[in-house]
Amino acid sequence: MHHTLRFYSGRRPGFLRFYMFWAQFSKMPLLGWLVRRLANAYGGKMHRAYLLTPPEAEELLDIAEGVAVGICDCRKVFRNCDNPVGAEILLGPNRHTFLEAMGHDSHEITKEAAREILRDCHSRGLVHTILKCREDFYAICNCCTCCCVPLRLSKQYGIGNVLVRHQDIVQEFKDYQLAYKE
Repeated sequence: MHHTLRFYSGRRPGFLRFYMFWAQFSKMPLLGWLVRRLANAYGGKMHRAYLLTPPEAEELLDIAEGVAVGICDCRKVFRNCDNPVGAEILLGPNRHTFLEAMGHDSHEITKEAAREILRDCHSRGLVHTILKCREDFYAICNCCTCCCVPLRLSKQYGIGNVLVRHQDIVQEFKDYQLAYKE
């Protein structure tokens, strides 16, 4: 797994606060366009979320070698609602890499248990995304519209490159898995 993801994994709450703090500057006259431009460039190259349909999310579970459940840091940090916090499904290209990057607040689960989490989150109206840090896909986040950092950055601050829809995301994830095994 890429060293950037290991670095990011242990510091996600701080990064989320940092993203939301700087996003506020996108509303400022004269400075806002620069903040949006830099944030969109960062979102396009470094850290991005891809919207998923429930069938796509389940297909990604089938492809992943390792599956765990962890804490949704968006809800943990911002606490704008009472949706479940333990709803982020961590995915790994192989079990060793997966366990290495897994946080202390996560634990390995079966794919069927992960499907149950997806179904519960869908019934609550939560948004399913797959998260990517540089080249590495690492989690399916099931977040709410009031806490989700990528969604809020896109809708409230015009930083659209952090949350996108990719019509062939399942194939891209398959290609990632294959490349990692080689």
